[in-house]
Amino acid sequence: MRIVAIRHLPTLFNAEGLLQGRRDEPILPPTAAMKRVIGANRRRLLDMPVFDRVLVSRLRRTAMTAQAYGYSEQKEVEPLLDELAFGHFEGRPRSEMLAEVGSRWIEAPQTLVLGEPMEQLGERVRQLILKYRGLDSLLIFGHGAWIRALIAFAEHGGIESMNRNEIANNELTCITLGGAPL
Repeated sequence: MRIVAIRHLPTLFNAEGLLQGRRDEPILPPTAAMKRVIGANRRRLLDMPVFDRVLVSRLRRTAMTAQAYGYSEQKEVEPLLDELAFGHFEGRPRSEMLAEVGSRWIEAPQTLVLGEPMEQLGERVRQLILKYRGLDSLLIFGHGAWIRALIAFAEHGGIESMNRNEIANNELTCITLGGAPL
């Protein structure tokens, strides 16, 4: 299965370096630079085979991003795509969370419990893959931690390496999932 994931467009929280998690923040009006990236990404999407499904989380920033890409009619809400809950860190600087959890954020994220256990995020990723495994392709408008977890799951079968990379707002990522057992 091929999954194309696009992280939502920036919100005020992103601009201020604050963790959003499950807070339902709207996107900011796209800048000229963001519109150019959307245009380039749309051209890439048009060169791909038609997607079997277009999915967004329950958080409006993903639906707003899908709309900015022209997918407002085709999108389906998928709760498994909801972002990681950061608990008491939501609305606070990312640096505060990193100072508290230390190297475990990179070295052993699966051991962390923030607003939810990180293992629960991994389980949601696994459940989404199982739910849609009969399809050829998905287009997902999602969230940073969720997409990082998906990439780690596709590459290593778990979320242990998920925080060793970053996914920028409006970044398009292509993931191919093989037939490995889940």
